[in-house]
Amino acid sequence: MFDLKTLALFLVTAIAEIVGCYLPYLWLKQGRSAWLLLPAALSLALFAWLLTLHPTASGRVYAAYGGVYVFTALGWLWLVDGIRPTSWDLIGGLVALAGMAIIMFAPRQA
Repeated sequence: MFDLKTLALFLVTAIAEIVGCYLPYLWLKQGRSAWLLLPAALSLALFAWLLTLHPTASGRVYAAYGGVYVFTALGWLWLVDGIRPTSWDLIGGLVALAGMAIIMFAPRQA
């Protein structure tokens, strides 16, 4: 159960970060409203708070989170940007997830 909770928390964290960065992108690159910066800031604050919910050392959390972020960003590429990831993208995402699993779920002394 811990594994699923950890993965779900990482996934929600990644989405919060991506949304927090995507909304300013829409404003800067696509001429959308500057009002998008408000939900972007809230999303990035949520992202930072979510990282604090993990029950392990912050450096380990940040390192492992990167793997989930990579995989989630590829999903965003497909679902939001409408660009289907290549097989190389997917292989790289799976390697990143494997790295996350090694970092987060390796046996450790208490």
